Amino acid sequence: MTAHTPPTPPFRDPRLPFAKRIDDLLSRLTREEKTAFLHQFAPAVERLGIAAFRTGQEALHGVAWMGPATVFPQAVGLGATWNPELVRRVGDAVSKEVRAMRGKDERVGLNVWAPTVNLLRHPLWGRNEEGYSEDPKLTSAIATAYTHGLRGDHPTYWRTAPVLKHWLAHNNETDRSTTSSSVRPRVLHEYDLRAFRETVEAGAVAGVMPAYNLVNGRPNHVSPYLGEHLRAWTDEELLVCSDAGAPSNLVDSEHYFDTHEEATAASLVAGVDSFTDHGTDSSQMTGRLRVALERGLLTEADLDTAVRRQLSVRFRLGEFDPEYDPHDATSEFDSPGHRALAQEAAEQAVVLLKNDGVLPLAPDTRIAVVGLLADECKLDWYSGTLIHRSTPLEGLYERFGAERVEFAEGVDRVRLKTSAGVFLHVPVAEDAADEVRGAEGALDPALLAGRTDLPSLATDATGTELALVDWGEGVLTLRAPDGRYLSVAEDGRVRASADQPGGWVVQETFRLEPHDGGHLLKHVGTGRHVCVSADGVKVAEEDPEVFELVVAERGEDAVARAAAEADVVVVVAGNDPHINGRETEDRTTLRLPEHQERLLRAARAANPATVLALVSAYPYAVDPATLPAVLWTAHGGQATGTALARVLAGDVSPAGRLPQTWYADDADLPGLLDYDVIGARQTYLYFEGTPLFPFGHGLSYSSFAYDGLTTRVEGGTLHVSFSVRNTGDVTADEVAQLYTRAVDPTVPRPRRELLDHRRVTLAPGTTAELSFEVPLSAFAFWDVAQDRWRVAPGAYELLAGASSEDVRLRTAVTLEGEPTLPRPVVAGGLAAAGFDEQSGIEIVDRTKVSGDAVTPAGGATGELVYRDCDFGHGISEVTVEVAGEGTVEVSLDGGPALAVLSTSAPTSGPYDYVSLGASLAAAGVHEVRLRLRGPLRLAHVGFSG
Repeated sequence: MTAHTPPTPPFRDPRLPFAKRIDDLLSRLTREEKTAFLHQFAPAVERLGIAAFRTGQEALHGVAWMGPATVFPQAVGLGATWNPELVRRVGDAVSKEVRAMRGKDERVGLNVWAPTVNLLRHPLWGRNEEGYSEDPKLTSAIATAYTHGLRGDHPTYWRTAPVLKHWLAHNNETDRSTTSSSVRPRVLHEYDLRAFRETVEAGAVAGVMPAYNLVNGRPNHVSPYLGEHLRAWTDEELLVCSDAGAPSNLVDSEHYFDTHEEATAASLVAGVDSFTDHGTDSSQMTGRLRVALERGLLTEADLDTAVRRQLSVRFRLGEFDPEYDPHDATSEFDSPGHRALAQEAAEQAVVLLKNDGVLPLAPDTRIAVVGLLADECKLDWYSGTLIHRSTPLEGLYERFGAERVEFAEGVDRVRLKTSAGVFLHVPVAEDAADEVRGAEGALDPALLAGRTDLPSLATDATGTELALVDWGEGVLTLRAPDGRYLSVAEDGRVRASADQPGGWVVQETFRLEPHDGGHLLKHVGTGRHVCVSADGVKVAEEDPEVFELVVAERGEDAVARAAAEADVVVVVAGNDPHINGRETEDRTTLRLPEHQERLLRAARAANPATVLALVSAYPYAVDPATLPAVLWTAHGGQATGTALARVLAGDVSPAGRLPQTWYADDADLPGLLDYDVIGARQTYLYFEGTPLFPFGHGLSYSSFAYDGLTTRVEGGTLHVSFSVRNTGDVTADEVAQLYTRAVDPTVPRPRRELLDHRRVTLAPGTTAELSFEVPLSAFAFWDVAQDRWRVAPGAYELLAGASSEDVRLRTAVTLEGEPTLPRPVVAGGLAAAGFDEQSGIEIVDRTKVSGDAVTPAGGATGELVYRDCDFGHGISEVTVEVAGEGTVEVSLDGGPALAVLSTSAPTSGPYDYVSLGASLAAAGVHEVRLRLRGPLRLAHVGFSG
């Protein structure tokens, strides 16, 4: 007898559309198998030949966490290039390295969690390094380019599947899983949603990750916006992956639901498709899903919807068609092209903030390079492990010759003397291997343990001289002469064991606390003090040692000596991305840490020709008045030093531009949790003060002339053109920027708003003719009266130039738009959150499922303003829908209260609304003001009679 080959199931048939194949596969999966698919680590289904799958491969600026890879500049540095085509090539290189690494290590995933499109609204946000810009247009342009590179250009099969982070309005690490971002409708549509929308609509996004925070009182993981907005922007199936631990937070920290089963069901129904929780152990989440199904909180159709979205991504990644997957054999990794691209990106990210002519440096310049970051190539939490490394010192050595470069790090050199009169001593580590944190790769680097194979610290009569750095806020690192940092492992012992500070909980930071004429040495990671006992040096709860800090040399003394002998001093200052400003920790100030201020002052006093090179993940408020030149670059990855040296030498003319406003002082900043960019006048869009350096700022070694600004409206498009000519002596890039502003707006509009930009390379004397096609929809704002986008009629100024403040050309166009209409309040009343202005108000959730309400912040007093309310021929009654306890006062046109509505008793819960009524006579168009007193929620105001 002849054995028959079983027929190929439809889901394996590449001739069929993906949708039909997914339908077939779904029909073959059991309910238990579908449930298992909903955890981050989806198991294999061996009976169908389906492999295991995991969501989530970090790839923000290179392949992260999985060992050595090409490390590109931080995301904020890529944003500073203002060059989408360059960023597309970076994404292309990263996705190829993902594929190449997966070919050798199946732990490497193809569902990449990148890029981050949260807007850099507030410069003290700890994760500033992860975003591209404070501007939604620039952010979406860079993010779209990166996702296209990550996706690849095959029409059917994706090289990797990008997931955007972190949905939505997420700019604080302080209490990030319990704080609520109060986002009014205009800010929601014009600012926070916009960067996500334009990136998703560009067609290379596979999904999004909700953020830990709440928006308008409702956790992002049960946000109705996932359905109302996100999935309305594309016909593609989008995979929504929870952030790590966030599903459990709904009960454990947010207390939004009483049970995990209820919370998990609500997340799935809202649109979360993959649960990242409890690490590789899927049993907790799948158990919750089973119980939710048993209790009727979920249906199998809900499971099908989520599994379908995951399978859509897997099919696009070629998992079910390996013989047709054009990316399956990709092997390009650490190639010469990738190394050159890393250098090009680092060079394009450098921003020249000020230059009085000291730059570029002449070839025979004697240089002192000083500062805590002068010989560092720092990584961040989302970096891969360096294969190649270039520090500013190494770059200057290579470019100018070691004989012309002097170096002083500027650390304080100290010994720690115990109460017994002996000193801390770092024993020699015989035959100890050099280990780099994360070099072997880890699915969760937070679980990497410190080294215990090295001897712990001891004491002796002379001690070991340690390099002390104060990174600000009294947070210190101590480094041994062999370059290893003092660290604490799980056994509590203090060792010189870490190549760099790092880890989810940094174990290499300490504080010196004055005590009894000396200092206690507190380990920040454990919160315990250092103790000295017969069996070594460790951290413990009891018997802390009192140390005397014996200073052998102050850092500023070494800096001053080096600076005095040089023609030019380059002070390299900035941050360590794992300390005082990172994921889980916001900054507290824009100021440079005092240790670095001391070094800068010492260099400047010893040598007026002092250049400040800031290498940092965020802006600083520095005083440039006495400095002839200032540069900034984000941590630039593996080519940081080479790029900075080539810019200083003039091999490359700098053309990076600031992707966010640099404020002059902490007093210029709004509260970290104030998300109302309009009301609080935040970002370059609304800020009315004088910035230290404005959005879009960046200088060049050349000069450029702008000319010939013309405009033409045709159909739904504004055509804009102008020319840029290189009037200098060197080939250089210019970033031409096009802005607009409404000339006479009826509501607060941006002072200016980026419409488009172009980075062009021009040889001396050459001209580029630039043309832009701007859709008229770019001039729209969210009209809260009509609850939709509207282009207001009137004049709009067009501004072309080199930054948001350096405007070279101006003209105006008049757009017909749509007329301003009053609010038809008799027919529809007032949605409480649809205000024009507010004071002391927070937006909260009307119900746990959908809708907004408002409440006075802290249960005190708040005011709301609704302009141009049309009462028609007249009304006689006002009603309010409220929950809680308190009073609503209604007034017209700023006059006295005409109606006062108070609850007689608190309602039974925050979502139990009652309707209150009172007499109110009004006709025609008026401004309505509502004053709220007490802990009540207002959802709606109605008018009748």
